[in-house]
Amino acid sequence: MVYILKFLVVYGFYMINYNQFKRGDDLIEVQGKNYEIIENVKNAFQESVLNDRYSDILSKYDFIVGDWGYEQLRLKGFYDDQNPKAAFDTKISALDDYLYEYCNFGCAYFVLRKIDR
Repeated sequence: MVYILKFLVVYGFYMINYNQFKRGDDLIEVQGKNYEIIENVKNAFQESVLNDRYSDILSKYDFIVGDWGYEQLRLKGFYDDQNPKAAFDTKISALDDYLYEYCNFGCAYFVLRKIDR
């Protein structure tokens, strides 16, 4: 059983439902939009850098993921799993696949959820 779970986690089959996270106290505002920090791995979140890198195109997404590579912050938007028009790889349930395929192994990253829709 343990080997099966390790396989599922390593190969991205373990999906986390980010809609079930309880609301935290970490609320921020970025260019007039309110977000909640729901995950902050290795203290990746830096508000000043986020404000510099943020683009208006990200405001259409329900989630923003920021990951660090080569001392630069990269931002990517994801939609809620309940959005019927979103492609699978743009839904938040595909976050683990994104981190595994496109990010440096063990990189610092954070996940923001948009509060006002």
